[in-house]
Amino acid sequence: MNDLTGKVALVTGAASGIGRAIATAYAKAGARVAVADIDHQRADEAAAEIHGHAIGIAMDVTDEAQVESGFARTERELGAVDILVSNAGVQIISPLVELSFADWKRMLAIHMDGAFLTSRAAMRQMIASGRGGSIILMGSAHSHVASKFKAPYVAAKHGLLGLARVIAKEGAASGIRSNVICPGFVRTPLVEKQIPEQARELGMSEDEVIRNVMLRDTVDGEFTTLEDIADAALFLAGFGSNALTGQSLVVTHGWHMQ
Repeated sequence: MNDLTGKVALVTGAASGIGRAIATAYAKAGARVAVADIDHQRADEAAAEIHGHAIGIAMDVTDEAQVESGFARTERELGAVDILVSNAGVQIISPLVELSFADWKRMLAIHMDGAFLTSRAAMRQMIASGRGGSIILMGSAHSHVASKFKAPYVAAKHGLLGLARVIAKEGAASGIRSNVICPGFVRTPLVEKQIPEQARELGMSEDEVIRNVMLRDTVDGEFTTLEDIADAALFLAGFGSNALTGQSLVVTHGWHMQ
């Protein structure tokens, strides 16, 4: 199941963090990988450092033309996409009553519009190739639970569950599976940025935020790791049938249990 030889994967938000860890794991498993990121230079640098056949793709996932162009280039240079990981995301910490409409729209555009545009492009290639494939959306424990000061993030991550389930139903006849990975807190730059923001909003020290907010409900007081998420993405990419589709895989050290 962990052999992706001959497969083509496109991973968004892949220049760093979770996306880069997944792209690296896929390349090591034999896939040809498109490292897509809004920062073209960093995408090229990450692709150059990944073991295996990888290319960097400039892609703002909220821009329909850039998404279509990036998938077209991937097909020309690597082949039709077999695996999509829609991972690009940002976080904004704010009480709902202080949240600007512009920030609300920006968050939903990156997380929801980006997942829609990349999933649509991937499905079109998967159907045309006749090989089907695996679409993986990057959710969160916040796909299932809520936290203060994260209204657009929680709303978007909940929405990804619905999108994945529709893709699973519509894609089944073409052999397309769709699932959502729901990580807990992974110590990426995105989470590092949240620690002082949460401390300020909650009136806590940064250590208290880590201990009493982020890791309080885990079974072992540990952050989820990049490797944890990459292993989950590798498993879902290589699973061979529609037996596992329309599901969410929660990877949180027990923080949230389904």
